[in-house]
Amino acid sequence: MRRLLVAAVSALALLAPAAPAAAADDLVDRLNAIPGLTIVSQSEPQGYRFFVLEYRQPADHRHPGQGTFAQRLTLLHRTTDAPVVLATGGYGLPAQPRPSQTEPTALLGANQVSVEHRFFTPSRPQPADWSDLTIWQEASDEHRIVQALKSIYSGRWIQTGASKGGMTSVYHRRFYPGDVDGVVAYVAPDDVVNPLDGAYEHFFATVGDGSCRTALRNLQQEALRRRDRLVALLEAEAAANGYTFAGTIGTVDRSFELTVLDTPWAFWQYSSAADCPSVPSVTATDEELYAWIDGIAGWSFYTDQGLAPYLPYYRQAAAQLGWPDLKFRHLRGLTRYPGLYAPNAVLPADLKTRHNPVPMLDVDHWVRTRSERMLFVYGQNDPWSSERFTPSARDSHLYVAPGANHGANISRLSPADAAAATATLRRWAGVSDTAAQSRRSATLPLDDMLPLRRPA
Repeated sequence: MRRLLVAAVSALALLAPAAPAAAADDLVDRLNAIPGLTIVSQSEPQGYRFFVLEYRQPADHRHPGQGTFAQRLTLLHRTTDAPVVLATGGYGLPAQPRPSQTEPTALLGANQVSVEHRFFTPSRPQPADWSDLTIWQEASDEHRIVQALKSIYSGRWIQTGASKGGMTSVYHRRFYPGDVDGVVAYVAPDDVVNPLDGAYEHFFATVGDGSCRTALRNLQQEALRRRDRLVALLEAEAAANGYTFAGTIGTVDRSFELTVLDTPWAFWQYSSAADCPSVPSVTATDEELYAWIDGIAGWSFYTDQGLAPYLPYYRQAAAQLGWPDLKFRHLRGLTRYPGLYAPNAVLPADLKTRHNPVPMLDVDHWVRTRSERMLFVYGQNDPWSSERFTPSARDSHLYVAPGANHGANISRLSPADAAAATATLRRWAGVSDTAAQSRRSATLPLDDMLPLRRPA
């Protein structure tokens, strides 16, 4: 009898491939039925389907009849009844998006929708009215996407993002709290009152041990003392690679100074205390200093070419998001450009703008007092984690990963905190441990949702 059952199961298995084909056709039909949604490409790796999509959005949601643009997004599809993770990176998607999964997607065995932020190319209105680059306009983009795809997916929705993407997920939750059932925001800074940056100053006065902090300060001072010789090396590199400066930061000397200012930040953002012995001493050669700073901060970043992909971030930071306003007291007498460590310093003249403090004050107050089901993860040794959101008491939580940098996530928490955060996430998504494990795919690479450089 047991052999007969095995034979019957095997026979049924031979028929199984026909079912996914019908389901696949149905999914395409349902996507095509959404007004304004276009399938750019699709693939069918084992265990999931992957789509690159475009969605027609109003350039200005307050005046939807006055022009549109195509916003790029991707869809990682498992099943229509599984949860959906809305992943907001806060920047652009790769030029040729490939399947990957965020940590919440993996923990839930979920579908995933990844959205390119408005004004990051190619998701930019033409002509571009940069006053339409606001946190509310982007939240409204995401709202329309969620509402459209809820016609296909019946499971709960979780939003996630890291750094600027984490901030973006908070802003969407603020303006459209009914869209998703919970938010996991990684290393999301909260510059609620921009000039009050004592938390950042305290971070750099206490992070790591005293010898490492001293070594980094000495490195900055020594690099600035050797300005003429190191700028000459940067000029040679720029000439060899076609780097220019006039369109954004202005001059090679300003680019040099800002890179030196940025080096300790970049070190703690992406390195760890274990890397402190690598910091060169003041007796290092010019070439050694130049090469080490290049490996940490990257001399090519503060060039017209390096800044071009990030101009929407700097415009947002200048207008609404805020930025770290460090004093650099240990470099007095060595720097030349007051106000250089600010987003307007790297923006082209036509993108410079005044800062409006109201949006961040509003979001901060809402998160503290009225938000629900918000989970924040920060890194102990991450400078961007210095100014944090304070979650409300309404089923919201904050965790800090010991010793972690800007790549902090749930897996880097203490075992007890990781278990608690995972249990909370699965409860919000309505997913059991068994169901989540059954849909997991070990073949999908994990996406930390972080840019490769300093912007949040």
